[in-house]
Amino acid sequence: MTNHLHLIARAKENYQLSDIIRDFKKFTAHKLLEHIKQPLESRSDWMLKRFEFAASEHMRNSNYQIWTHENHAIELHSPEFIKQKLNYIHNNPVRAGIVDQPEDYIFSSARNYSGVSGKIEIDYLF
Repeated sequence: MTNHLHLIARAKENYQLSDIIRDFKKFTAHKLLEHIKQPLESRSDWMLKRFEFAASEHMRNSNYQIWTHENHAIELHSPEFIKQKLNYIHNNPVRAGIVDQPEDYIFSSARNYSGVSGKIEIDYLF
């Protein structure tokens, strides 16, 4: 999606999922800022100003805020519920009008599940 992502994740034993999400946000924010600051990115001034404004709203940030501070974590407690959430995630770009079919969205695991090579590496749930 253009302004958010959905993720089904699990922490290995002795790890906290909240720590993994924190580290994911930190790592990706750093990499995104590196790319945005490249001279070939025509929207860099606009994007950096947006991220500066977002950071000014929160005392935790020094310069830029890419990610929101909250997450909307839901415990997936049964295979049926997991399938329901996976379906929801796969159909999100369709509901947003970005694509006609879930597998058409290149950054979706729906591609992998439909037998098409995806842009992201996944572990199949089913």
